[in-house]
Amino acid sequence: MKDASGALPRVLVVEDEALIRMLLEDMLGELGYTPAAAVGTLAEAIAFARDGNFEAAILDVNLDGVEIYPVADILARRGTPFVFVTGYGEASLAENYCDRPALQKPFHSDQLRAVLDRLLTSA
Repeated sequence: MKDASGALPRVLVVEDEALIRMLLEDMLGELGYTPAAAVGTLAEAIAFARDGNFEAAILDVNLDGVEIYPVADILARRGTPFVFVTGYGEASLAENYCDRPALQKPFHSDQLRAVLDRLLTSA
């Protein structure tokens, strides 16, 4: 999947579990996306969300007990589309983000493709 310039869409991955983070990077590559960065802490995610070059993001809701919402706030202000991933279900999302897309862990690559395609075509 390439944009009008021929570049692959770049996706920020925020996930605290290293194996899942690597799996997401592999999934993105297989789906035709480019991982822009894969980070595991809130501080790294905030820094990349502010200054990074990417078209969409995948955000784990819970980073080792810390909620991801400060990063979601930055992305919302930037107008950058994102999807939450959570093991707790969509009902666990903060009220002001309950209308955002979310994937329940574990999920399949076809589910990830569908949500990213929707996010990037509606952006």
